[in-house]
Amino acid sequence: MNWDWEKLRENQQKYEKNKGGSGGGPGMPRPPQMDEIFNKFKGFKFPGIFIGIIVLLILYLASSTFYTVDRSEVGVVQRFGKYNRLAQPGLNFKLPSGIEKVTKVNVRTPETEEFGVQAAESAGAYGNASESSLMLTGDLNVGVVPWIVQYRRADPRAYLFNVKDVISLLRNMSEATMRTVVGDRSINEVITERAQIAQAAREMLQSELDNAKAGIAIVNIEMKRTNVPEPVQASFNQVNQAIQEKEQTIYKAREEYNKAVPLARGEAKRVIKDAEGYAIDRVNRAQGDATRFLAVYDAYNQAKDVTRNRMYLETMLNVLPKIGAKYIIDSDQKNVLPLLNMGEGASTLSDRFLQKGE
Repeated sequence: MNWDWEKLRENQQKYEKNKGGSGGGPGMPRPPQMDEIFNKFKGFKFPGIFIGIIVLLILYLASSTFYTVDRSEVGVVQRFGKYNRLAQPGLNFKLPSGIEKVTKVNVRTPETEEFGVQAAESAGAYGNASESSLMLTGDLNVGVVPWIVQYRRADPRAYLFNVKDVISLLRNMSEATMRTVVGDRSINEVITERAQIAQAAREMLQSELDNAKAGIAIVNIEMKRTNVPEPVQASFNQVNQAIQEKEQTIYKAREEYNKAVPLARGEAKRVIKDAEGYAIDRVNRAQGDATRFLAVYDAYNQAKDVTRNRMYLETMLNVLPKIGAKYIIDSDQKNVLPLLNMGEGASTLSDRFLQKGE
């Protein structure tokens, strides 16, 4: 609204002239009175621009006081920069901007951090691996160990206010943890036992983040294909081939051992069983012979002459058939004994002797 100062000055001069100039010094304008100002405002009409400003102000206040939080998020409300409360998913209310501020934090969707994965994949043979993936193993070999860390923001308050740069802390701790785990193992273990290394690194990293109160929960650590740097890859492959040949030779030797040793043990058991059977047979035979001899001895004691003659005759019965030419000499014979052919009819003669003995 523009004031008509000329008209006000004329009215003031007229007033001073009517009052005799008692309102002030000559040439000094009299300031407008309150009733004159109110009279002016009574006839004043607000233009459309003021209505627009008021509408925009209302919209601004509404947009700065009402907000929505997604299902996977949590709103962290700060009042004059200090933490005040957590806002759950849905429509929420806060004081206007400048008093309260809300920061939305995703607490459900996992996020990833890669360590040497892109460099390893682009290099193909791991010739241009990044420094984060080059590690010294426990047997003083250098390995290229790329991995991925999946995490989520478990505690939004701790995530926003406890650590200045959480991502930088996460990367540094992840690298330090992986180097510690890899440094306790040989290069062959690092290549073949990736699942065990990932589990050990996850537990250690989570413990370190909990101690730092970073508000981060490690979901998973995924180990990518581990190898050695390209300059030593050919030599490493030769060493692995030699190790495989050594193991193959050992396996073959064990196979032959498993075949020969059980066979020898079985043969030894068979020989032992045969010897035990032979011993039992000999003992039984000896016991039978002893029993038979004792029976003969008992019979001999009962009739010595008859038993002696029978034993003599039985012995002759077994011996004479095995003798070829036989000559019988009678010590009482004075003349030359005629030749008696005993080769034929020996059995008849033996029968005669037996009959005579009986």
